[in-house]
Parts: sequence; structure tokens; C-alpha cells
Amino acid sequence: MQINHTRNGVIALCQDTPTTLARDWFSVDYWRAKNAVVGSSKGRYTTWFVQADAQAERPHWVLRHYWRGGLMEKISRDAYFYTGLSNTRAMAELALLDILYREGFSVPKPIAANIERHGLCYRADIIIERVAGAEDLVARLSKTQMSDSEWQRLGAKLAQFHRRGVYHADLNAKNILITATDFYLIDFDRGELRSPSKGWQRANLQRLLRSFNKEKSKCPALAFTEANWQLLLAGYNSALAD
Repeated sequence: MQINHTRNGVIALCQDTPTTLARDWFSVDYWRAKNAVVGSSKGRYTTWFVQADAQAERPHWVLRHYWRGGLMEKISRDAYFYTGLSNTRAMAELALLDILYREGFSVPKPIAANIERHGLCYRADIIIERVAGAEDLVARLSKTQMSDSEWQRLGAKLAQFHRRGVYHADLNAKNILITATDFYLIDFDRGELRSPSKGWQRANLQRLLRSFNKEKSKCPALAFTEANWQLLLAGYNSALAD
């Protein structure tokens, strides 16, 4: 990973990232001026999809700013107390993704992170590669069912991450993408590598189950049932035991 120092902070670049990448690239206004914004995902805040290369067949990038939530949001929407570069939200997420991507895990390719110091605080952004042909599980299940084998494969995929000790701080149905051939985990903000333990692994799965049930309550037609969950657990337990 390459660290480039800027006037107010640093830009961290991962493998194959253009060395010309500058601070402006972390601003959606920069991409708007180039007519390169190709979409967005709206949650509590907006994540932007941009076309970083003029050639349409090249992968799109995902640009995300780090925003606060909960009670701290009332104090500051996006400023975090600085305790060192490796402790910043963006650097920690980029480093974790870099490890997992290099090891062949189904995660987005990390591109770069931007950390800007402001006195005792910092603000940050991250750029990752968009997973081509993917949609999140809520979008998929709102339209169609997944097969029994897909539910089992999803469970096995989660077990693969857990066996490595990957803790996902916000494991929910919208942070799991499905493509024609695979499942991907996204949004590793506050994620980390831990010693494998049934305690946090079980809590991680329960968080996912609560997410499915929450989405089901909002959309009764969502193709999720207790039988689906049991298939997921069967795939998970089988893969974890291997």
C-alpha cells in the first residue's frame, strides 16, 4: 500500500491504483464535472458510483464519505477524533479489504482512502471497485426467490469469512451482494480480524437474522422464510466443520 502525504493528511493507494489519484477524486463534484457519475445508492447517506475511465467496459468505482450516526451525529456529522492513521475508519477499512482481497475473499477490490486532518479531528472517504452485475439480497429477494442451494452456498460463504476471523460490524441483508456466480460482503467499516470464537460468530449471524426479519416486516412479499434461514445455517455449519 502506498501512502501519499497531502497538505492536511494522507491518501492511501492500493494495488493497481492510478498514482495520479488526487484529493479531488474523493469529491462527487469532481466526477459530476466530468459527467462520470453513473448512479448512487441512498441509505442514511448517499454512496456514489462513478466511471473512473472513459472506456465503458472498465469497472465502476464506489465513492463513500464517512458519516457519523447515533447520538454523536448531533455533535458532528462527519468529524472523528484522530488517534493515529491506522485507527482512522477509512484506513482500517481499506487495510482490511486489502488483506481479504489479496487472499481471494469475495469482497470489492479496494482502491484508495483519503484522510484529512482538522486539528484534533479528521474526515475521511474511501473508494472501492463496484462489484459488476451484483445486487443486494433485499433487492433480489423482493423480486424473486433464491434456490435451496443458493441459501446453503450463502451460509458456506459466511462460514469462510468466520473461519478466517473476519468480523463484519454491520452484517445485514443489504451488505450482502449476489451475482450470477457468487456472494460478496461489502461495507467493512469498523470490521476487523479476530480470533475465531463461537460467541461473536453467533452474534454476527443473529444480527443478519434480525436484518432479514426487519426487511420482511417492511416488505411482507420478501422471499425469506424460516426454512430459508435453516438452509443457510446448514450450509454454514457444514462449511465451518470442514
